[in-house]
Amino acid sequence: MGSIHEQAMQYIYQQVLQRLFEHLSQAQKASLQLLIQRLIVAAGGVERVNGVRLMFVCDGSQPCVQALACLRAAQLSIASRSSGTFRLHVATAWQAGMSATTRANIDSTFSTLFMHDDPRIELLVLDAGQLLPYDSRRPPSSDQQQSERHAWLLGGHLSGSAALSANFATQGYLHMAELARQVMRYKGGADAIITADSLSTRKRYLAWSRRALRNAGFESVRPIHSCATTLFDGMCALHTRYECLLSGQEPPQQPVPDTDDRPALRFIAIDDLVADHGSLYCERLMGFLGYRFDAQSFFSAQAGSANPVLLAHLHGLHAEFIDNTTYRDGIEMFLQLSRNVLRRQAVPESMQRQVLEHWQPDGLDARRDQANEAALCAYGLSEAQLVCRLFAPFVEKGLHLEAFLRRCHPGMLVALPYLHKALRGQSAPEPVVQWLVDIGGLPLQMLQGLYFRAAPADKDLLASLQARGADLRYLQTDTTSSRSRRGGQAGSL
Repeated sequence: MGSIHEQAMQYIYQQVLQRLFEHLSQAQKASLQLLIQRLIVAAGGVERVNGVRLMFVCDGSQPCVQALACLRAAQLSIASRSSGTFRLHVATAWQAGMSATTRANIDSTFSTLFMHDDPRIELLVLDAGQLLPYDSRRPPSSDQQQSERHAWLLGGHLSGSAALSANFATQGYLHMAELARQVMRYKGGADAIITADSLSTRKRYLAWSRRALRNAGFESVRPIHSCATTLFDGMCALHTRYECLLSGQEPPQQPVPDTDDRPALRFIAIDDLVADHGSLYCERLMGFLGYRFDAQSFFSAQAGSANPVLLAHLHGLHAEFIDNTTYRDGIEMFLQLSRNVLRRQAVPESMQRQVLEHWQPDGLDARRDQANEAALCAYGLSEAQLVCRLFAPFVEKGLHLEAFLRRCHPGMLVALPYLHKALRGQSAPEPVVQWLVDIGGLPLQMLQGLYFRAAPADKDLLASLQARGADLRYLQTDTTSSRSRRGGQAGSL
C-alpha cells in the first residue's frame, strides 16, 4: 500500500511540474535552469542538495507568489533528476488586516502547487506569537486581532501631528521579522533564506533596519547584512521595544551580545531569475495559480503591511472631521498619493485604472461602507472609533478632548469634567466610563495611560518608526495646521 501511495504521489508531482512548464515562457524556463543551478551551488553540490532546508516568506503579493511557483518548479525538477531535493519552509503572513482576496490568493497558490501534502514542505503561520501549521479555514485568532487592534490604535493616538502616518507598515514589517525568526528555528532551523525582493527593496529594508536598530541602541556581533539570524534577532528585539513604547511599559534590558560561533545564515536572492511582471506569460502563470489582482493591496508589495482601503478611508475621515472639508477631498488627496506609488511600482495602466476607479465619486458612499466593513472585520472598529483615533483626544491630559466632543459628540460636553476624572483614574459615573471605552476602542487602563503621555518628539524612536510608509519611504503627511481648526463646525457621528 505504501509503494502504491508513493507512486501515486510521484505521478501527481510530475503533473504539477508539467502544468507549471506549460505556463512558463522559454525565457522563464531558461531562468528556471539558472535558479536550479544557483540553489545547487548554494547547497554545495547536487549530492548535498537533498535535505537542505530553505526558508521563504510568502506575503501573498504577486511577485512573491510568482517566486514561490518558480521555487516549487525547481524543487520538483531536482527531485525528478536525482534521489532527493531540498526542503522548503514557507512562512506565511496571516494578519488580521489582510484582505480576503490576498488570503484566497495564498491558499489557491498552495493548493495549485500541491504543497499541503508534500512532506518536503512546511507551511507555517504566526498567530498571537505562536507558530502554527497553515490552515486556510482558521482565521487569525481573537488574540491576534486584539493585538493588532491595540497596536494600531495606540500608534494613532501617539503619532502627534501626523495621525495618518501611524499606518500598518511598522507593525507589518516587525510581525514578518518575528515570523521569520521563529521559522528559522523550526524543526532544526534553516540553512538559507530565499528572497525575491529587488535589490533596491533589499537595500532600503537593510538601511531602515540599521537606522532603527542604531536608534534603539541595539548592538550585535555580526553586521546585519551578512547574517539573517542577526537581522531578525535584532528586529524582534525592536518589535518588543516598539510594543513597550506603545503601551508605556518599561522595555526589557537589552542583553550584551555574546560571541556567536555559528555559521552565518545566508540570504539567497532570486529576484533576477523570477521577475517577469506584466508579460503575457506572467498573466498566464498567475491565472494558473488562481491569483486575482487585489485593489486593496496595491500600495505595497508586502500585502500584509498595508491596507489601502483603510488608509484611503482615514484620509476621507480626516478631511471631513478635522480639516472641515469633505470626505471626497480626502479621498482625492489619497488618490494623488496612490498615482505616485503606482507609477513607482510600474503597475500596468489597466490595473492602475482599476485601482483608481475603485473610489470614483458616484460610488463613494458604497466604498465608504465597504471600508467601514473592512475595519470592523479586521479590527472590530467602527467609524466613530476611527475618527477618535484621528483626533487623538486623550493624550497630553486630554488636550484635544473638548474639541473632539464639540466636533463629533456635542451631547457629551456636559460630561467633560467626568471624562477627565475617569481618565485620571478618579471616581466617575459608570455610563461615562463605558462611553470612553466604546468610543476609544481600548480598555480603560490603556486610555488612562494615554492621558498622561505626550506625543513623541520627532527624533523619538516611536516617532521615527511610525514615520515610514509601507514601502519604507518617509511619509510627508502634515496635519499640524488642521489641529487649529478642530474646534470648528459642530456635528455628530
